[in-house]
Amino acid sequence: MINIFEVNETNKMIEHENLDVRTITMGISLLDCVDSDLKKLNENIYNKITNCARNLVETGEKISMEYGIPIVNKRISVTPIALLGGAACHSSEDFVSIAKTLDRAAKEVGVNFIGGYSALVSKGMTPAEELLIRSIPRALAETERVCSSVNVGSTKTGINMDAVKLMGEIVLETAKATRDQDSLGCAKLVVFCNAPDDNPFMAGAFHGVTEADCIINVGVSGPGVVKTALEQVRGKDFETLCEMIKRTAFKVTRVGQLVAQEASKRLGVPFGIVDLSLAPTPAIGDSVAEILEEIGLERAGAPGTTAALALLNDQVKKGGVMASTAVGGLSGAFIPVSEDQGMIDAVNEGALTIEKLEAMTCVCSVGLDMIAIPGDTKASTISGIIADEAAIGMVNQKTTAVRVIPVIGKGVGETVEFGGLLGYAPIMPVNSFSCEAFVERGGRIPAPIHSFKN
Repeated sequence: MINIFEVNETNKMIEHENLDVRTITMGISLLDCVDSDLKKLNENIYNKITNCARNLVETGEKISMEYGIPIVNKRISVTPIALLGGAACHSSEDFVSIAKTLDRAAKEVGVNFIGGYSALVSKGMTPAEELLIRSIPRALAETERVCSSVNVGSTKTGINMDAVKLMGEIVLETAKATRDQDSLGCAKLVVFCNAPDDNPFMAGAFHGVTEADCIINVGVSGPGVVKTALEQVRGKDFETLCEMIKRTAFKVTRVGQLVAQEASKRLGVPFGIVDLSLAPTPAIGDSVAEILEEIGLERAGAPGTTAALALLNDQVKKGGVMASTAVGGLSGAFIPVSEDQGMIDAVNEGALTIEKLEAMTCVCSVGLDMIAIPGDTKASTISGIIADEAAIGMVNQKTTAVRVIPVIGKGVGETVEFGGLLGYAPIMPVNSFSCEAFVERGGRIPAPIHSFKN
């Protein structure tokens, strides 16, 4: 039974510590929409999405009002579009028409983002997948709510370096295609290794082929709650610190479980997972970097940062996994630079570099996330960054990703403003030495020896 103390404690977290349910994401399978006629395919996709998600936003708002729990975003993820277009799409323009259909459906049902303009090419690319990837810059430039992701590697298959090379070029083309918005299109494009099938967070969400026809996934977030809890154990030993993080993560995840079950019941859709990631926002007091500083660092990026983040990530998972019937997605701690005021401050003070962020991604949920880099960065350099992150994911059997934004026309020392949850970011320097000969080799980096487990 929930007692009045727990109710009051949760209310305090919501009112003063930025606790929220970051997103309710409805995953929708579009496999039954496949048709060789492009017009009919688009019609099927639009009808399936608008039919399944017609009550999603209204239901989320009602749950938020009734329980007093902020539900910040309502979103949709769909089957990777590259899997649907093989018979109907004969050019990149054909795939762009599907992106516009997704955008139109998202606006119709009122969600803020729709993910799944995606291709899974960790071992090789079909012609359809290559066409979709080449269409990404135009698709993101000509839509508002569509998010795109490409999985270029996995522990089981290795890293598809042909796809890595291509994605470096695509990221740069997307930046140029949206240069009038400070290259905002790149904020909606993620390159993955070991992408999960049930991630509710954008921009990397897609509805995997292992999932049911329609499901509800929920992403919770509570960096501010964890930070406040840790203030109570300043100077205590690591065992006491870890116990506090676990207990707090349990409480935060219970809120997500409640919302997920209620949304599932009201929408008549199976509950999928709760993603218990600590996802920061630009709001004061809602920062993962501030948690690391509360643990004992002067600034995020100082010596000890990777160890502190490893501790935080592990304890969040240990506490959260007991609070939900199914934990999945990414689950851990996000370290996006533009969306975390503490990270921005650390960059501005010289404490945090891209190289340190790369080291931190060995132990966090995702990877190099929402990092603004100079607009004149070469495509091969971006490919090298993607390859490094994919290698971390492949060898460590975890999800890693790259969401970098080469801001066309801007350089180190300048700032770019994205607005809303995407925040703002100082443009960070990138290693200027070339990796072009490495990227140009082509082919595939083989899977590591520990991938053979059968």
